[in-house]
Amino acid sequence: MKQKSQKNKKKKTVSPEIMAKTNEMGMIEGILEGSPDAIGVAVVRLECGCKKMAAIDKNGDPASKVIIYRDAAENVCDKCKEDNGDFSRVLESFIHWTEPEPPAHRKKTIEMKVLGSQPTTH
Repeated sequence: MKQKSQKNKKKKTVSPEIMAKTNEMGMIEGILEGSPDAIGVAVVRLECGCKKMAAIDKNGDPASKVIIYRDAAENVCDKCKEDNGDFSRVLESFIHWTEPEPPAHRKKTIEMKVLGSQPTTH
C-alpha cells in the first residue's frame, strides 16, 4: 500500500493584539445586531485589559445595556468587579460608527455627550 505523503503544514500563530481586535469587532457586531436603533458602539478600553461597550442611538443615548468583558477570560478583573470600570482607569475610548457615518459635526456632538470632553482615539 502506498502511504499518502503529508505536507508539512506550518501552524499560523495569531498575535494577541490581532486576536483582541478580532474579539472586539465580534462584540461590536453582536451589540449592533441586537440594537436596531444604534448608529455606533462606544468602546472604552481600561488599563486592566477589560473593555466596556454600549450601542448608542442618533441622539447619543444608550441603545443597549453596557457590556463589560475581558478578552479570553471568563470574568472581568477584580478591580472592575469592585468599581465597574471607573473612568479614572480609561486608557482609550472611541465610537465605532456604522455606515453611513453621521456628519462630522454630529459625530463630535455625540462623542462629547457619550465620552466626555477628552475622548481618546484609536
